[in-house]
Amino acid sequence: MTLEQEAALPIGRDSWSTTPVPEAGVPSLVLTDGPHGVRLQAGASDHLGLHDSVPATCFPPAVAVGASWDPTVAERVGAAVGREARALGVHVVLGPGVDIERTPLCGRNPRR
Repeated sequence: MTLEQEAALPIGRDSWSTTPVPEAGVPSLVLTDGPHGVRLQAGASDHLGLHDSVPATCFPPAVAVGASWDPTVAERVGAAVGREARALGVHVVLGPGVDIERTPLCGRNPRR
């Protein structure tokens, strides 16, 4: 890949998909918010989530799943989110463990 193609990979094609490099066999990946379900924006995407989202299941928050003390519950929720993501054409469901830069001033907002 060229330097420009390599540099474009982490930047992304838009707010929710990566830049493809067809000549290198690298497809575009679709990412969505999570982990309590798949929040895929319909039509044009934006980083604020102002556009309509595709209907999807809203699962209990992770703190409630963890409070069940049943690993099977967490496994079932994760599998269901994965199936729904696959059905909607989503490759990556972002969760609290991805880009979890925290600040006391604004929760999970990045310090950019």
